[in-house]
Amino acid sequence: MTPDNPTPSVEKEYFFGPFHFIPGQQLLLCEETPLRVGGRALAILEVLVGQPGEIVSKRDLFARVWPRTVVEESNLKVHIAALRRALSDGGRESQYIATVSGRGYRFVAPVIQQNKPASTLPLPACWEQSNKLPLPSTRMVGREENVAALLRMMEQSRLVSIVGPGGIGKSTLVLQLAESYIAQAGIDVCFVDLAPLSGPQFLTGAVATALGLSIHSGDGMPVLLASLHERQLLLVLDSCEHVIDAAAILVSSITASAPGIQVLTTSREPLRVPGEHVYRLPALEFPSREEMLTAAQALEYPAIALFALRASQSLEEYLLTDADVPAVAEICRRLEGIALAIELAATRMDAFGVHELAARLDDRFLLLKRGQRSSVERHRSLDAALDWSYELLPENERILLCALSLFSDSFTLDAATKFCADLMDDANTVIDGVANLVHKSLLSVDIGGPRVCYRLLDTTRAHARNKLELRGEMAAMQKRHVEFLRASLEHTGAESDGRCLDDVRKALSWAFSPEGDASVGAALTIAAVPLWMQLLLPEECCRSVELALSGAPLSERDEMKLRAAMATATLYASGPVPAIYEAWTRVLELADTHGDPKYQQLALWGMAVYRSYCGEAGTVSALAKRFSAIAASNGDHAALVGMERLVGTALHYAGDQHAARKHLEAMLQQYSVPLGSSLMGRFQLNQRSAALATLAEVLWLQGFPDQATQAMQAALQEARDDAGHPESLMNAISGAAFPLAQQLGDYAAAEALLEELSGYLARHAQTLWETLRNCLDATLRALRGEPAGLALLHASVKQLQAGGYRMQLTSHLGLLASILGDQGQRDAGLALIEEALALCEAGAARWNHAELLRIKGHLLEEQAPPLAEQLYRQALDLARQQGAPSWELRAANNLAHLKARQCDRADSIELLRAVFKRFSEGFETADLRTARGLLDRASA
Repeated sequence: MTPDNPTPSVEKEYFFGPFHFIPGQQLLLCEETPLRVGGRALAILEVLVGQPGEIVSKRDLFARVWPRTVVEESNLKVHIAALRRALSDGGRESQYIATVSGRGYRFVAPVIQQNKPASTLPLPACWEQSNKLPLPSTRMVGREENVAALLRMMEQSRLVSIVGPGGIGKSTLVLQLAESYIAQAGIDVCFVDLAPLSGPQFLTGAVATALGLSIHSGDGMPVLLASLHERQLLLVLDSCEHVIDAAAILVSSITASAPGIQVLTTSREPLRVPGEHVYRLPALEFPSREEMLTAAQALEYPAIALFALRASQSLEEYLLTDADVPAVAEICRRLEGIALAIELAATRMDAFGVHELAARLDDRFLLLKRGQRSSVERHRSLDAALDWSYELLPENERILLCALSLFSDSFTLDAATKFCADLMDDANTVIDGVANLVHKSLLSVDIGGPRVCYRLLDTTRAHARNKLELRGEMAAMQKRHVEFLRASLEHTGAESDGRCLDDVRKALSWAFSPEGDASVGAALTIAAVPLWMQLLLPEECCRSVELALSGAPLSERDEMKLRAAMATATLYASGPVPAIYEAWTRVLELADTHGDPKYQQLALWGMAVYRSYCGEAGTVSALAKRFSAIAASNGDHAALVGMERLVGTALHYAGDQHAARKHLEAMLQQYSVPLGSSLMGRFQLNQRSAALATLAEVLWLQGFPDQATQAMQAALQEARDDAGHPESLMNAISGAAFPLAQQLGDYAAAEALLEELSGYLARHAQTLWETLRNCLDATLRALRGEPAGLALLHASVKQLQAGGYRMQLTSHLGLLASILGDQGQRDAGLALIEEALALCEAGAARWNHAELLRIKGHLLEEQAPPLAEQLYRQALDLARQQGAPSWELRAANNLAHLKARQCDRADSIELLRAVFKRFSEGFETADLRTARGLLDRASA
């Protein structure tokens, strides 16, 4: 008998955080919004919240959730992960369910349990439609702006295709987009996953089945279209690429005959049908290499956030730390923001940890094989995802994709055509193939620059190279690429824009490997020399030339070209070291043997450059005589004028300032910018700038500080205007402008020049120039009396010596010795000045011999005044012979100071006054102010 007033049934409800869970209705809400969660996951949640704070063993969970069923532990992990995604609060998925290693799980948040009369909670109108969508296997991260943009696009078009490469996250995005759209539009939805279809003939049937239709005829298209004619529906077709032609026909028919149907597709290429709006899904954003971020800042980047999220699922309780950020950012950069690749990498955190994982990314296909067992096959490894795309290509596009994988970075259509034309039917086949690979999201295209450029994602490139290996074609393709680069560089020469540098590096790495071909490597090395010099990479040039010289047997002509490159690059990398002269001597010998006037001229020039820096005026004159005869016979007027500069430079370093100025001024009067490029031009500084810089030094020595400053400003401006020779400006600053500012006592100008040099080195880093910059920086610090300046200067001068650098070395040694003496370290200073004097007297570079004698005298003033006076007078005599009043003035200043201390001024003051009177300008410079002060005190 039924009672008149039956007791209403009671059901349990649980509240925690913003969540409300009603097990009896299989309903989980977040702030009254229902969440789509699978039944198994909700069953696990019911067990856990029923025992909050207690450890629930895996065995108990299996017994409660899968009674009388044997399942793998991985199934439990999958549902725990899904539950954590649903319970994400503030982006963190693990704050409610904790893993107790080896034991089970525990619900760690406070739970309020209530028993209420059973009732059906009203749900949003779109809830039933949302439940028709499959549950996403992963939570969408960092795609909110993409969803918003697509919703706007769907308002304008009935057909929207989300296009992108495999693994970029199209399927995850489309589920969230569909859910948002049906909530906004209030219409029905039909989701069709096309990936399982084995052929296009099954497409219509699959869509019909998803719509609940039974089609019995051979051609079900009319029945399907008729059923859709009056409906309001969002039709989602996921993964169309392998049935793209059939999908295009079907979608075109639906949009034409069923006005109430909104179609949303995902594919690796557009359908290319009328009315289609294509949305190319970009990769997840990741930080640049230059950004230094905290963990909190890094998590603002979607790629980093995705990695951290998936890592916490793989390695329980993992939280991104500041220390991990650089490695995680590098992983995301290397994987180029591809969501699947990042997720797969994060799943290996339990095996490797973040730093080891970053170090092992070169083995990415081995590392990124493990995905979720619940995922479709093509999403379970990076290799499988890319194989899916590769297998859909026709054979000619597979060949093209594999060939293009030899390019390390971006390339032009012209480069692709030249490299691949004879692999295909003709150039037009290559052009069509490139266009098709772009459509299929296997090539990305950049149309923002002056030229359209293409590139493969790193993951796609690595996969295609693996295919080349499997086809047994890698070695032949590598050799083809080396020969292509050689031909390209021989054609463009120094006009190359540098895009091919990474290609050259990788090609040479293969060529000089045991599997490679050293002979083609040597040919590419010769062709790449102008590129390295243009990009200011002399050290890299030297290393590559050494490999070529030690590799396969070379013809004498190739040896000649390589040794010329080695000599030139060594000058820029290490300064004028003896090995340069030896290399040029061999080049000249080979050029004479083969009667090659261009390389004869180049070798003589190189030998003259080296000897001019050594101050060997006689040797330079002899070399110049032969050089001029060859240059005249070739009608090379620019080379003849340039040699005049070298003769002037040699005379300057030899100490003959009058003759040096005559040659330099004659060169500047005759100089004109050479038309076109030449072999000589590749290996030279800006000749006008170099001549003006040396002339500035000469003018200062001759007692014309203001004219010297004007000449130096002109030298700097000439170098700044010559964008093709950045080393000309670095040479002008480090070799002349900074030393001149230092000699004038203008430390503010010296500091500004140092900042300018540092700016160039930030873009054109080179060991020699960096060492010189450090030396100049230490010089300025030491001159200003900074405590660390002296130690830094000592270390940088030692580094220059260790590298065999000779240019202005005696000047650096002299300055260091002088500062050591001023700081009470006279013995150390004397040891250095003796070293500098020995270098000066052993060679012909005597331009600052007088200054070194003066510095030695200054160091000896306290302990041996007579010897100091003798050295000052020797310096005066030598400076007078060399036509260097500036050195005279310094020696006279020191002598006057010494004699004043001895109360014996008359002779020295008259000598100083005579030197001072020879100056007509520059009276605000340091040495002239010192002289005026001494003279004024003597008069007083």
